[in-house]
Amino acid sequence: MTKRLIRIFLSLAALLAVPLVHADPLDDFARDFWAWRSAEQPVSGDDVNRIERAAGWIPDWSPAAVQHYRQQLQQFESTWKKMDQAGWPVPRRVDYRLMGSALARVRWELDFTRSWQRNPEFYIDQTVGAYDELLLPPPPFDAERARRIVAILNSIPGTVEDAKENLTEPAAPFARLALAQLTDIRPRLLQSVQELTPSLPPSAATALEVAAEHAAAALESFRDYLNQRLPAMSSNTAIGRESYVFFLKNVGLIPFTPEQILSMGHLEWARSVASQTYEEHRNHGMLPLQLFKDESQQMAVEEKDELAIRRYLGSKDLLTVPDWMQHYRFLPMPKYLAALGGPGETDDFTGPGRLKQNSTRYIDPPSQNLGYFALSMAKDPRPLIVHEGVPGHYFQLALGWADSDPIRRHYYDSGANEGLGFYAEEMMLHAGLFDDSPHTREIIWNFMRLRALRVEVDVKLALGEFSMDQAADYLKGTVPMDSGTAHAEAAMFASTPGQAISYQIGKLLIYNFLASAQLQKGEGFSLRAFHDFLWQNGNVPITLQRWEYLGLKDQIEAVDRLQ
Repeated sequence: MTKRLIRIFLSLAALLAVPLVHADPLDDFARDFWAWRSAEQPVSGDDVNRIERAAGWIPDWSPAAVQHYRQQLQQFESTWKKMDQAGWPVPRRVDYRLMGSALARVRWELDFTRSWQRNPEFYIDQTVGAYDELLLPPPPFDAERARRIVAILNSIPGTVEDAKENLTEPAAPFARLALAQLTDIRPRLLQSVQELTPSLPPSAATALEVAAEHAAAALESFRDYLNQRLPAMSSNTAIGRESYVFFLKNVGLIPFTPEQILSMGHLEWARSVASQTYEEHRNHGMLPLQLFKDESQQMAVEEKDELAIRRYLGSKDLLTVPDWMQHYRFLPMPKYLAALGGPGETDDFTGPGRLKQNSTRYIDPPSQNLGYFALSMAKDPRPLIVHEGVPGHYFQLALGWADSDPIRRHYYDSGANEGLGFYAEEMMLHAGLFDDSPHTREIIWNFMRLRALRVEVDVKLALGEFSMDQAADYLKGTVPMDSGTAHAEAAMFASTPGQAISYQIGKLLIYNFLASAQLQKGEGFSLRAFHDFLWQNGNVPITLQRWEYLGLKDQIEAVDRLQ
């Protein structure tokens, strides 16, 4: 273990440590694991699982670091398996299963998807993506934040050299995606730094300029490296059924086979197509939604709509909105982010240490040329507010970060997070939020159509039945959606198998959970109480929530039997 990793690990352990009245082996284990995970977890284009890092953190994917990650993971796995949790109460056994899932996710990344060996785009995330993440929180940029930005840029040459050594099995489709992101990388990165410099303390300017030059040169060398080796690379991106089942069983805790998931997705696609067709037929002849005239109008409407949604949740007795919960706001895209080209999502959901700050989504000027989701926001912000902001990701994550249980405060699961965000859309549709805008209801149904198609794309990419180009063409023609968004979706899901199913399968598991709760509790069932539990535990896989809330373990047993 390198001295730098030891220093970061100790720093994170101190940050996560809390005084304990008595020793608890699971809490102690979790504290050590989350400290280690915060140093080891790779940067990702997924905005839900962004985490707060220690002050001295930079990405480290050197061969020595990877070897250490594997050794340390093996030690954590051994310790976890030795714990005897048979007599623990259900909530504590849920926590134990959460830690097992968290361990399996690391194993999944290191030994199954193996992006660090197979995917050149992984190193775009660890370089340009790491820089981009530091730009997402709104100003000010104080001296400490400037120092972190310079440190990340200074780390890029080393990360590029590690990439050249680690990429022993690169896949050509992933390499082409990385090359697309490296096109004109020097002018884009230097322009971003130039736009950023006036916002930083003057003392940081020279160091930032030098670091950016070295980073740009390293990224150009990575582009040349990939171009030279591209003809010899494999075209295969699939992980295969056995690996996919490992994810479902051990990481996602999803009680369905790939074949069942594929069938469920197809049926939901048919339902969404029929529902959109009914809605469009009903709305025939109505004037279409108009674009906002500019960003200022879009931001003003979004602020008003977000407040109205919060009131709606209370007035319809759907969900409790705590007084301390901050707001989800649109802001114009900063020039330093626009110049970079946006390697990831442009949401800043804040974090455990920033619960008093608003969440932010950066927007481009309204235009018919915007991508699929941005275009919908330029007509009516509410569908994206509901999914990404309130009561969706920002709201749900903030509740989780305020949880008194440290295990649930740090754990995340896309199946629960994205399933809940998707569930929120249809929940608000049925609750009547969009009754004043028929064409917005069409947008909601079309969103459902996309999420159902993502299931087929995810499973078939993982099993090798779709190439990335076939998946993109399928999305483009069947949703339908713009080519740029379709290719971005296909690329994301090919490199992160299991993520694209999270929306649809997560939502279906929530529906099953709700139906079981309503049946069990009868006249005593409260939709608000159910939702308050669901949102408070929104990071926790739905199969585990159902076990804790209702005492029903059948889905967990189905997970354990999965093969």
